[in-house]
Amino acid sequence: MDYVFPLLAAVLWGANIVITKMASSLISPIEISFLRWFIATLVLTPFVMKPLILHAAMVRNNLGKTFILGGLGGVIFQCLAYYAAAYTSAMNMGIIQALMPLMAIILASIIFRTLPGMYAVAGAVISLAGVLIVISGGHISQLISQGLNIGDGMMLLGAFAMAVYNVLLKRWHIEIPLSVSLYLQAVAACIVLLPVYILSDKHTLTLATSGMVLYSSIGASVLAPLAWMAGSRRLGPSRVSLFFNLIPVFTAIMAALFLSEKFTWSLVSGGMLALGGVIFVEVTRKSISKRMSETSTTENKEYKKIRSFHNPFSC
Repeated sequence: MDYVFPLLAAVLWGANIVITKMASSLISPIEISFLRWFIATLVLTPFVMKPLILHAAMVRNNLGKTFILGGLGGVIFQCLAYYAAAYTSAMNMGIIQALMPLMAIILASIIFRTLPGMYAVAGAVISLAGVLIVISGGHISQLISQGLNIGDGMMLLGAFAMAVYNVLLKRWHIEIPLSVSLYLQAVAACIVLLPVYILSDKHTLTLATSGMVLYSSIGASVLAPLAWMAGSRRLGPSRVSLFFNLIPVFTAIMAALFLSEKFTWSLVSGGMLALGGVIFVEVTRKSISKRMSETSTTENKEYKKIRSFHNPFSC
């Protein structure tokens, strides 16, 4: 039963990547980004007021940090994903997004000046090879000569923003309930996006686009993070993080069903390599953790905090 929660979160986030692709030609990225977090904030408000008041002092002390986190996850990553959807496929988006945990591990090793274990290096090489196959359509020489598809490039930048987000979140270790942290980050995203939203062109919301906005607001921004947090409490962060790798699988299935996207050999083989590299790192982290526990430097202690990927902001 405990596995239902992270599985549900993966399904909801996978579906939202498909929704993002559907919305790309119907509503502007800024518009859907702002409305998504504005509605999510309204929905969350009555549920977080009590813990928000209870942890008021801690909240005040960490407003700047939560603002930065909200900017990285709720603004930079989300907007890049919505813009990317106009130029690349939902399947590509799902596969590239799956690199976030691996990026976080590599980034943490750079920041904390610790050499990544051989498993992390091997996983990174495997995943990089897979992503190169996916974004080049199997023609890596063509990718070198013509450059990266702008949509795939945006998703890679977005994934990097979320890697930075995760490293900062774990390093700062803000001791407030995750639901309150999610709420404050949603509020921060609204504040940053509001002036841009006011100045941007608006689309008339139809029944279809209204449904997309509501799903992104409630399904992907409220229900999915809460399900993920519930799974994390029951299974532990390390075990639940493996379910993140199911997001591109669900995305691919739904993209084939609802967007008529095709499974090409390059997508399947590259996707398997990209996911395989991430999963390889995930399942071998116990060995890395054991080696790190033998040392007592501050950097290694900080690095260990990054081992479990936390992601309240999927596409």
